[in-house]
Amino acid sequence: MTSSRPVQISLGLQTDKAPGAYAALAALAEEAGFDGVSVFSDLLYQPPVAALLEMAGATSRIRLGCACWNPYTLHPYEIAGQFAAVDAASAGRAYLGLAKGSWLDAVGVQVRRPISHLRDAVGVIQALLGGDGLGYEGAAFRVEPGVRLRYPVLRNRAPILLGSWGPLGMALAGELADEVKVGGSANPAMVEVVRARLQRGLDRADRTADAVGVVLGAVTVVDRDGAAARRHARRQVAMYLDVVAALDPTVSLPDDLLPGIRARLADGDDDGAGRLVPKDVLELFAFSGTPDDIAAQAWRLIDAGVDRIEFGTPHGIDEAAGVALLGREVLPQLEA
Repeated sequence: MTSSRPVQISLGLQTDKAPGAYAALAALAEEAGFDGVSVFSDLLYQPPVAALLEMAGATSRIRLGCACWNPYTLHPYEIAGQFAAVDAASAGRAYLGLAKGSWLDAVGVQVRRPISHLRDAVGVIQALLGGDGLGYEGAAFRVEPGVRLRYPVLRNRAPILLGSWGPLGMALAGELADEVKVGGSANPAMVEVVRARLQRGLDRADRTADAVGVVLGAVTVVDRDGAAARRHARRQVAMYLDVVAALDPTVSLPDDLLPGIRARLADGDDDGAGRLVPKDVLELFAFSGTPDDIAAQAWRLIDAGVDRIEFGTPHGIDEAAGVALLGREVLPQLEA
C-alpha cells in the first residue's frame, strides 16, 4: 500500500501481550496503511525480540524495530544479534533503537556515563554487523580485533534510532544516528528544540540537516467518545509524565502537579494521578480524543516539521479497536 502522507506514521506497542497478539496487531497495522510498528523495551515488560519476530512473520511491508534496547541491561553484542535476527526474519525491514532507559534503580542498575554507553553501543553493534574484524575500542564497551559474529547477517549496518530528551543525547544522534525519538511527547514546540540540539552533532560529523529524522511519539487513545478517550489517556500517561514532563524546556507546569502525581502513583492510585493532568498538559504529552482530535494533533506536529509520528500504546480503550479506528479515520486525514 502506497501513501501520499507527508511523514511516516507508525504504531508503538507495549510488550505485555499474549503470544499471537503481536502478529494480529501488526497485520492489522499493515492492512490499515501504517508505515511501521515499534515495540518498547520498558523495564520489567517482555523482552522485545520475541514480539518483533512474531510480527516479522505476520507482515511483508511495514518497518519493525525496538524503541529502545538498553545497553545497561543488555550487552551491545546481544543487541546486535537480536537486531540481526529480526532483520533476517523481516527481509531487511528492521531498525535498531537505543536509549539509556528509566526506572533502572528499581533493579539496582546505576546509569553512569550515558553518552559513552550509547556511543560505544552503536560502535560495537556496527563493528560486529560490519564483519571486518577490526574491533572497536570505547570507554564503556570494546571488541577485540579479530572478533566476528559467528553467523551470517542480512545487512552489515543497522539503521540506528537514539531515544533522548537531553541536549547531549540529541547531539550524539546528530553525529551517528538515522533517527532521534522523543518518547512521551506530542508537543510541536519540541521539534524546533530537537533540530537545534541535533546541529552540534551534525556539524561534528559533517552531516547535512536532513541526515537525522525527528520522531515524536506518545501514549495514544482514540475513541468516538473523546471525553472517555481523554480519561483513559490521563491514567496511561501519568507514570510517563512524571519522567518526561520536567525534561521539556518549552513547558511550564503548575508547581504542585508532578509532586501530586508522584504521591498518587506511590499509593497505587493511577486513576487519581491521571485526574490531576489538565487537558492542555495532556495534549502536549499524549494523543487523545476523537479521530478528528488525533488528526489535528498530528497535523500540528507535521506543520512543525516532524519526520515521523508514533502513536503509542494503548491506542484505544480496546487496543485492536483503537488501531482499527486510527487506520480507518485518522490516517486518511493525514494525506498530503
